[in-house]
Amino acid sequence: MTGSPLVAVIRGDGIGGDVTDAALAVTAAALARCGLPAIRHDDIDAGAAYFTETGRDIEADGETRAGAADAMFLGAIGLPQVRHPNGTEISPHLRLRDIYQLYAGVRPVRAYPHAPQRLADPRAAQLDLVIIRESTEGLFYSAAVHDRAVVEGDDNAPDAVSDIMRITRHTTRRLHEFAFTYAARRRARGFMGALTCVDKANVFASQAFFRSIFDDVKAAHPDIVTSYSYVDAMALDMVRRPWDFDVMVMENMFGDILSDLAGGLVGGMGMAACAEIGDTTGLFQPAHGSAPDIAGTDAANPLAAILSAAMMLDYLADKTAHPAYGDAASLIEKAVELGFAAGAFRPVEFGGDMGTTAVTRAVLDQIANPS
Repeated sequence: MTGSPLVAVIRGDGIGGDVTDAALAVTAAALARCGLPAIRHDDIDAGAAYFTETGRDIEADGETRAGAADAMFLGAIGLPQVRHPNGTEISPHLRLRDIYQLYAGVRPVRAYPHAPQRLADPRAAQLDLVIIRESTEGLFYSAAVHDRAVVEGDDNAPDAVSDIMRITRHTTRRLHEFAFTYAARRRARGFMGALTCVDKANVFASQAFFRSIFDDVKAAHPDIVTSYSYVDAMALDMVRRPWDFDVMVMENMFGDILSDLAGGLVGGMGMAACAEIGDTTGLFQPAHGSAPDIAGTDAANPLAAILSAAMMLDYLADKTAHPAYGDAASLIEKAVELGFAAGAFRPVEFGGDMGTTAVTRAVLDQIANPS
């Protein structure tokens, strides 16, 4: 890599553009504060609106350009009225995960002061855990390329449709290695560093296989405390005692569901940052949807996108071997933490009086003048 990192930027649909602009503004401010040049952007058109206009869900060379960048940043994809003939959403981002094997989906779950607390137990105020979901196969395997679903009978009036849950040794081993390494890094930062394998190994052979690979990888990491939970039991425990967990690793669909549940515990999807990491590149995005009903109204909470941008900078610090990018990531994370502690963030999403612009400005103020 020469010069500053290149980021492929896909604003997408609905509020995707609103929150992406907020995240890029905060990123630029944090980099400047750390004495770093601004990152370079390659803007790529993609999404449901683009599909409606062109018949394509991403620019003709968009997939190649996205992979050529040092990282990808995505705002949001999808519009409720735009669907493939089989009823599924326009989803080029799922294909990007598949093409570039972005197998490790990292979903931090952190409670902040003055953000909504859905659980009455005082321990919920200190909630800080991470869900790691496999992002290229599992039950989403059929979704990346639509013809992987099995249709029985007439395609126009099928008798049955089957989606495949695919678990491979190669991908699952990489996922578990990533999860153990992530847990070790958490422990080095003062967290529990414990790792829980979440599956349904008592029912599905594919899930028993998932757990057996976890056990194989575990043997090489004897210093990491491990445990197991069936996904239905974990759904209960995420409400009953989430503070007892630190890092959880699971199949794609299970992670999709539990990460949304966890987001609800700490305020909502407007706080749900996300990274999709592979061996050569990563995609960073807020985990919320496109919310087209509030697009352009200055009502979207940009914090999930801003925190996703911090994750991107942390990733670039490792990829470029330039720790100052990690300093910029920490600056953003600290700005969000201090802003909540000071009561400076009152997003509309939480019933407050601050829209996208005001929340973004409050984060920028914290970066410029830390409390």
